[in-house]
Amino acid sequence: MKKLFLYLKPYTNYIIFALIVVFMQAISELFLPTLMSNIVDIGIAKGDINYILKIGGIMLLVAAIGTVCATAASYLSSKTAMGFGRDLRYKVFETAQNFSLNEFNQMGSSTLITRTTNDITQIQQVIVIMLRMMITSPLMCIGGIIMAVSQDKTLSSIIIVVIPIMALVIALVAAKGMPLFKSMQAKLDRLNLVLRENLTGIRVIRAFNREDYEKKRFNKANKDLTDTTMKVFKLMAILMPSISLIMNFTTIAIIWFGGMRVSSGHMQIGSLMAFIQYVMQIMFSLIMFSMMFVIIPRASVSAARINEVIDMVPDIDDPLTPLGKDVNDKKGYVEFKDVTFSYPNAEKPVLSNISFFAKPGEVTAIIGGTGSGKSTLINLIPRFYDVKSGNVLINDIDVREMAQKDLRQKIGFVPQKAVLFTGTISDNIRYGKEDATMDEIEYAAKVAQATEFISGMEDGFESFISQGGTNVSGGQKQRISIARALVRKPEIYIFDDSFSALDFKTDAKLRKALKGEIKNATMIVVAQRVSTVMDADQIIVLDEGKIAGIGRHKELLKSCKIYREIVSSQLSEEELQ
Repeated sequence: MKKLFLYLKPYTNYIIFALIVVFMQAISELFLPTLMSNIVDIGIAKGDINYILKIGGIMLLVAAIGTVCATAASYLSSKTAMGFGRDLRYKVFETAQNFSLNEFNQMGSSTLITRTTNDITQIQQVIVIMLRMMITSPLMCIGGIIMAVSQDKTLSSIIIVVIPIMALVIALVAAKGMPLFKSMQAKLDRLNLVLRENLTGIRVIRAFNREDYEKKRFNKANKDLTDTTMKVFKLMAILMPSISLIMNFTTIAIIWFGGMRVSSGHMQIGSLMAFIQYVMQIMFSLIMFSMMFVIIPRASVSAARINEVIDMVPDIDDPLTPLGKDVNDKKGYVEFKDVTFSYPNAEKPVLSNISFFAKPGEVTAIIGGTGSGKSTLINLIPRFYDVKSGNVLINDIDVREMAQKDLRQKIGFVPQKAVLFTGTISDNIRYGKEDATMDEIEYAAKVAQATEFISGMEDGFESFISQGGTNVSGGQKQRISIARALVRKPEIYIFDDSFSALDFKTDAKLRKALKGEIKNATMIVVAQRVSTVMDADQIIVLDEGKIAGIGRHKELLKSCKIYREIVSSQLSEEELQ
């Protein structure tokens, strides 16, 4: 947790002022019992009304100062904690933005969400409590002991007995609570994972009538979390009654022995009343201290989980001296040189010895069976993954020698699964080019064959897209995604099976319109349909991660058995001629 406290540096002034007002609040609270003692022992005992009014007025003033200080401390500690939480959330988000797909696969999106929300909230709560109690608790405890001793040294021996007992109870609870808090956070991750899968996969769940199975799965994760949480709260439930019991017995002992000292003339009634209040303040400070022990273990677990994200070093990073912006005059040239790639802990490579060349003005199509490595291959171009051996070159520069931002600026990428963001259609298209004009957006939509359905919507390009694009069809989502890539006017277009949801007529019109857009750009298309790749300048056939053939449609029909099998499975014998 100490490491995360570095993010409190911008709030140093708030922290200093918070500690000052907390100190003043503690002093005012310590001063009040002595004033009350003086009223009883001097004012009431002597019947001095003026003295009572005078000291009573001072008590009101001290209480008012304490109230103002307490309010200021709450405001400053809350402002510090909220600002700290905001900065830390941004840091976690920023770190996650730099993760490669390997880190996302390793960490998991559900746990990243939990760490960014729940875990940071736990630490925020600790900061508020620490700023309020870090000074108050020890000051009230030490000050209370000093003031109690000043009232009666002999009676103060009770405190020496009580404090170690309370400290032992708190320490035992904290020691047992730490592992449970850690387990609770892990089980919260699991619950979030199950819930997220259920929400995102609701169509599949309903299509296969798996609602009962999912209910059981959720109930199991929910019960697991509930059982662990119940253990934690049962443990915490022991703490407060135990401390209350100790406090009550302490009060009884003070009244018993204090009454004996008052009756023997060694102590005055006002001093006994003040002594009881000071002991209560000492006990209350220990309770505050115990609250810190309850929350700090859970926050420590949360801090470790956040540090795990922040400290994670991405597999993919920019070189110290990146190249690739204006190193040469080439634009859009893509080359794979003997590339081999395998996923972490995989038994064998997904891609082996891949070599090909794609240049501007041409369409390079990639086709192959399921699991042949098509999507993996194109994910290496924008450097979503790094090759294990060989080179991926853009304009004769290895992508690992380029800044990721510069590299991806050259690429218009349309993923296999069309992803839209909450906002308007124009916002989603403008995602490809932040400063795109309305004319550019409309032109990109026209080329992507999206104008017809967009103009048919009530608000046209300002029509709202709901979360995940659930209010448009799969084909419409694909066309908006394609328009998003087109508006960028990149050097390299990558289409990862991006025409699969389009009917044959729209597919043909789109491919024809795209030809005019790639005169000065390279186009790489991954497709399942033979009709999509037939007219490509170069077709790469993948089979089990290896290139089975490269050439044009007619050449491959003669020379590549795998390609002919794929074509014959989709076209009739007459169409093959």
